[in-house]
Amino acid sequence: MFENMDVAAMADTYVIPWAINLALALAIFIVGRIVVRVLSGVLVKFLNKSGMDEILVNFVASITRTILLLVVVIAALNQLGVDTTSLIALVGAAGLAVGLALQNSLQNFAAGVMLIIFRPFKAGDFVEVAGTAGVVEMIGIFSSTLRTGDNREMIIPNGAIYGGTITNYSARATRRVDMVFGVGYDDDLKKAKELLNQIISADDRVLAEPAPVIAVSELADSSVNFVVRPWVNSADYWAVLWDTTEKVKLEFDANGLSIPYPQMDVHLPDKAE
Repeated sequence: MFENMDVAAMADTYVIPWAINLALALAIFIVGRIVVRVLSGVLVKFLNKSGMDEILVNFVASITRTILLLVVVIAALNQLGVDTTSLIALVGAAGLAVGLALQNSLQNFAAGVMLIIFRPFKAGDFVEVAGTAGVVEMIGIFSSTLRTGDNREMIIPNGAIYGGTITNYSARATRRVDMVFGVGYDDDLKKAKELLNQIISADDRVLAEPAPVIAVSELADSSVNFVVRPWVNSADYWAVLWDTTEKVKLEFDANGLSIPYPQMDVHLPDKAE
């Protein structure tokens, strides 16, 4: 059997063309990997110079590198004579299946990209998102980490953050402290307003501009209510709120002013004997 075979013809027909195709496929793969590495490096440098967040830069570079490598592999297989049409269809079907299976994860990923691009908050900001308030410690691709005031670590999916209201308490340099204090109807309103003005004016943390507002806001059921609205630096918000509340109580007590609690007077008619 082997004696009748034309080795030279077989080599010319099969071995040499296959060897050439194999060598070309390896060359395509090796050169393609080098080109992909160079292009990825150029892309990373460009994105870094554009000021894009490092997390997003690494992710975009990784996705781009994977796609380009897939193109190189398909080109190499095509050189070997492999029918890549079915392979491309298979990859597309697999991508669709993975996308459907990871629908929520893809939503979180898209929201993470939007958070990184538009930056409604950054690490270190005090925010309220998805019903949770805390300091932002990390903004990830799929979730973000907050540290609450009692030192709990909260990991929140980015989809829940971007799909709801985002309150960033650190976005502005100053904040207004809104407080309400009530006095009794029999108390001296002018004296109460004077004491409130003295307390606010004596606090060095209160800003001169915008000017604080102290005014009668409501004749309530059990009290006459004053609104007290000083402006402070954002970092001083809670300290001014707590200190002012304490000082108002002490000064009102020292000056004979009452802070009424809600009450109801019930009058029953006398029944005739």
